[in-house]
Amino acid sequence: MIKLGQTVKCKLTGVKGVAEARLEFMNGCVQYLVRPKAKPKEEGYPNGVYIDVELLDVIRGVKAIKPNKRLDIEDPPSGGIRPYSSR
Repeated sequence: MIKLGQTVKCKLTGVKGVAEARLEFMNGCVQYLVRPKAKPKEEGYPNGVYIDVELLDVIRGVKAIKPNKRLDIEDPPSGGIRPYSSR
């Protein structure tokens, strides 16, 4: 099974990159968005390609991804009677 963030390679085309998204169709077809590392100043390089899971081999494991910093913002009330009017 491929995990998001793993480096993968396509058996057919040789495209190597990071699996960034998983797409599953109702008929059971599963594809991954493979985003290759673009070289600087290289035009025409694809931003990403969806490839069938059967054509992908895992090259490297998952890199550690730093969590996004969330600002401490108070959440508004999520339901029920509001203590204020919105009009």
